[in-house]
Amino acid sequence: MREFIEKMRNKGLVIDVKEPVSTDLQAAKMASTTDKLLFFHNIEGKRAVMNLTASRTSLSLALGIDEKLIVRTLADAKFDGRVVEASPLKMEKPDLTRIPIMHHFPKDAGKYFTSAIVFSRWDGVENASIHRMQVLDDHRVAARLVEGRHTHVMLKKALAKGEKLPIAITIGTHPAVTFASCTRVPTAMELPFAAELMGGELKVHRCSNGVLVPDAEIVLEGFITGDLTEEGPFVDITGTYDPIRMQHIIEFTGMYTKPDCIYHGILPGGDEHKILMGCPYEPKIYKAVAGVTEVRDVVLTKGGCGYLHAVIQIKKSTQGDAKNAIMAAFAAHTSLKHVVVVDEDINPNDPLDVEYAIATRVRGDLDVMVITGVRGSSLDPCQLEDGTNVKIGVDATMVLGREADFSRATW
Repeated sequence: MREFIEKMRNKGLVIDVKEPVSTDLQAAKMASTTDKLLFFHNIEGKRAVMNLTASRTSLSLALGIDEKLIVRTLADAKFDGRVVEASPLKMEKPDLTRIPIMHHFPKDAGKYFTSAIVFSRWDGVENASIHRMQVLDDHRVAARLVEGRHTHVMLKKALAKGEKLPIAITIGTHPAVTFASCTRVPTAMELPFAAELMGGELKVHRCSNGVLVPDAEIVLEGFITGDLTEEGPFVDITGTYDPIRMQHIIEFTGMYTKPDCIYHGILPGGDEHKILMGCPYEPKIYKAVAGVTEVRDVVLTKGGCGYLHAVIQIKKSTQGDAKNAIMAAFAAHTSLKHVVVVDEDINPNDPLDVEYAIATRVRGDLDVMVITGVRGSSLDPCQLEDGTNVKIGVDATMVLGREADFSRATW
């Protein structure tokens, strides 16, 4: 992560904060005012960064991919990077009070890990994913594990055998590894995908519980237990408070820190959160839409929380292409709520251009698909108690054969 921070500094994308800053709300509030990387040199006597990849420009720098080619390049990922085992890390007794963990919003239940990648291992299968974790004391946290996701499935298998799930978490990880951990990949392919994004090879360390972790500023090893406790409320991607849930407790048994380590905090609902939640889905939607029509670009918009709204740019060949694209997108990203499909002359990154397409190319009785009673994001405040919601797809493309009626005048 340190090399990436220097790359960002050389591009003029780092704000160094030398004055003392508090972990209690102040750092989070500062991160909400910019998408530049904030480097806190004295956050209660320690070091931390926020907004590590809070823009598509910084994500491009982290992945080493031209910003305009990120979606298309990642859609062709092979997941074939080489994972190389290096020497084990020297662990100490865990003590979370040594880390500048942040309290982000006034009504949050407490301090939370927001950038920690959870690496887990069961029956020889490795998994990596990010979970928010509420700090309970100096060696325990409560982790929000979404039901049905891989970590939760692995935990259920371990508990069914009367065992705890071995895990290790990393904080202050290279952003390419973090991005890989946020991506839906084939089973156990997170580390090979991270290696691919890192240039073809990734060094990992084996923890005492058998879990493999990449290089990081902070590593904590331990187990997810069968014990439950209240977790939340906590502000998540929509910027609203997610309710209290009963969640599993993680007990840490070992801790590694680099000298003068740098903590990484992600602002919940902030720009970096949106980038890491949404951008990994864009290649998945791109591939799905490519199966039904000629797709040009996919954008999960910042105004749609980087997660719930997609704009898909296509080249129509038949009149039904846009609606097929809508259905393919909903199948690829089940949390998606609203989709707008536009033509090649509309910039999907420009909200004004997209609104223009909706204004001039949509007839509500013909071009709006309303799908009721479907499962969406558990984070959407609109969902019903049974977890169902409503999805809407908008065909904002020109009618084939009548292009002259819809094309904008130019000089």
